[in-house]
Amino acid sequence: MSERKYFGTDGVRGRVGEFPITPEFAVKLGWAAGRVLAAKGTRKVLVGKDTRVSGYMLESALEAGLAAAGVNVDFLGPMPTPGIAYLTRTFRAAAGIVISASHNPYYDNGIKFFADNGHKLPDATELEIERLLDQPMECVSSEHLGRANRIADAAGRYIEFCKSVFPSELSLQGLHIVVDCAHGATYHIAPNVLRELGAQVTEIGTKPDGMNINKDCGATSLDALQQAVLDNKANVGLALDGDGDRIMMVTDKGRVIDGDEILYILAVTAQQQGQLQGGVVGTLMTNFALEKECERRNIPFVRAKVGDRYVIEELVKRDWYLGGENSGHVINRQYHTTGDGIIAGLQVLAAMQFEGKSLHELSRDFKKLPQVLINVRFNAGEQPLESDTVQAVVNEVETALAGKGRVLLRKSGTEPLIRVMVEGEDEKTVRTFAQQIANEVEAATN
Repeated sequence: MSERKYFGTDGVRGRVGEFPITPEFAVKLGWAAGRVLAAKGTRKVLVGKDTRVSGYMLESALEAGLAAAGVNVDFLGPMPTPGIAYLTRTFRAAAGIVISASHNPYYDNGIKFFADNGHKLPDATELEIERLLDQPMECVSSEHLGRANRIADAAGRYIEFCKSVFPSELSLQGLHIVVDCAHGATYHIAPNVLRELGAQVTEIGTKPDGMNINKDCGATSLDALQQAVLDNKANVGLALDGDGDRIMMVTDKGRVIDGDEILYILAVTAQQQGQLQGGVVGTLMTNFALEKECERRNIPFVRAKVGDRYVIEELVKRDWYLGGENSGHVINRQYHTTGDGIIAGLQVLAAMQFEGKSLHELSRDFKKLPQVLINVRFNAGEQPLESDTVQAVVNEVETALAGKGRVLLRKSGTEPLIRVMVEGEDEKTVRTFAQQIANEVEAATN
């Protein structure tokens, strides 16, 4: 990743109106990507977006650049990131382009790419696009310019795909589900999937206005969903993020179920049904309890770097199916090439129906270790992780934990943040240690 000038761990992302999320850069990015992709054969690209107001501007700019490179564009409109990955494969397109900043506020946006197989673009392809970004932009002759088209039934196609992964012998009848779509890309999809599978659905976060995406709702802010589940006496709650690639859940008692617990439920269920291929891939942030629980159940477990692309790489390398992050990215390669919040939620709901148990009962035996995460903002050019005082306090904390916990410091791949994580047996102690390290990191940025 250090070779990259523009791409982060998940495409190009930033504040709208500030480089690189500007119309000028989007035009150039569309052209550069178009040149690289056109050289590989198929001259068709799908473009989808979430519900941010800036999506209109960026999709127009990308289309101009792609057309100048001689590439045709099919617009999908508001569409979850995993939906774009799926449709890229089914339409045999050269690539799918996602305009989204995922769980970030509306004033941020991003541009990321899927290859023709529905996976993230290979590193070599991203580097080739970056090389062209530094070259003068050229336009093909008029007869070779790309054309634009809009796919009217994109949402319906993806709804049918989501329903197809739910076991045909089961239904969601008898379940009252609250779904929070974060005013994002799943607002017109997730409720319909659940209703068409037989559930009684109460929906929140389904009225996007371009600026309310992820605001006090969705997978990163669960208070509204917890309250709605309790108020409606619902069986379960599902919270998706702005682009629909991550999920968090809420039990009928209002308890939050995160990505680690979802992985636990899916791994145990798959093992019991003889459908677990290989083991489970977590990340450096995965709770230590999941690793120990997998060990107890003779399920192989490995950790990848943080980021769903690294989880997927590890799954592909080992030919395993199941992996994810505690933030709610859950991947099952049996069904999809990327993390999909709706499909992960459907798998948990299928486990509930198959076992005849509530979400609370399915998760009851899994006890996470206390884990505290503190984000510390830093400025460009600063290297707080290299500070002697930061390294010294980390060593002190690791010594005090005495092998019964973990310390992890890392830079975010999408924001200028240092993520300080401490995990251990006693929550009060863990919180004190995390704050102690965060204070030193913050001091090193001044």
